[in-house]
Amino acid sequence: MQDRTKKKTSKPSPRRLVAPKGAAQPTLRQLGRATEMPASPEAAVLETVPNPQAGSLFLARFTAPEFTTLCPVTGQPDFAHLVIDYAPAKKLVESKSLKLFLSSFRDHGAFHEDCTLMIAHRMIAAAKPHWLRIAGYWYPRGGIPIDVFYQTGEPPKGLWVPDAGVAPYRGRG
Repeated sequence: MQDRTKKKTSKPSPRRLVAPKGAAQPTLRQLGRATEMPASPEAAVLETVPNPQAGSLFLARFTAPEFTTLCPVTGQPDFAHLVIDYAPAKKLVESKSLKLFLSSFRDHGAFHEDCTLMIAHRMIAAAKPHWLRIAGYWYPRGGIPIDVFYQTGEPPKGLWVPDAGVAPYRGRG
């Protein structure tokens, strides 16, 4: 005879990382577990972790070559290749939470400029980096490609900032 009693299943506890000495322990609620797509960019949680190299000046780059959102007027999809460079201070942006945040734009209607700067402002608010720049290379809408660039100011002295590596749109010619 089979035992038909149900075993209690508990939710996995939030993942904890080892933080640098004296830093608060971060609680990650998305990394290492199944996580639903946020309903909107506003509902997305952008998580951070302590920067174990906080005393070093370096650049971290996220590239999202298949970013999508919706035109707020027509509802048609818009596509972009995003390049996000930042010089972390005390916190690093956790990449899975960034992926979920960026994916939350798929059903969000906003203009190219608004999407690009919304991403920059959320990353700045979450991680408080020394410096950040974002390049949004948007594919043509109505025959006109729109590229949107933003940065928080001059890069810190001594920071190596490579070219974004994305060629401008040339069409078929």
